[in-house]
Amino acid sequence: MSKVGDMLRGVNEIARKYNLQIATFGHAGDGNLHPQILYDGYDPDQVKRMEAASGELFKLAISLEGTLTGEHGIGLSKARYMTLEHDPAAMEVMRSLKKMFDPNNILNPGKMALEN
Repeated sequence: MSKVGDMLRGVNEIARKYNLQIATFGHAGDGNLHPQILYDGYDPDQVKRMEAASGELFKLAISLEGTLTGEHGIGLSKARYMTLEHDPAAMEVMRSLKKMFDPNNILNPGKMALEN
């Protein structure tokens, strides 16, 4: 089976598990998929299910040797999951670079999970 097929099956399973609709689009030819969870941000139950489903989607992508970043970067919703993809040494390099270029932590403080 293809990894794209495995990802799509996994997305469908996660959607069923959390009773959410997940629209998936992207660049299937190169395996770059963009699942988008459709939910009501004013409904606390849906928000809770969306957050749990998001975590499972990110874990699924990594388990299939994918990435969290795609072509758009890590983003706020994925920042706390960076350690799924990057080992402690890589995280420390990113923290060191952040400190070097932003010693006063004024650029997006607390947003990219790079503070110690």
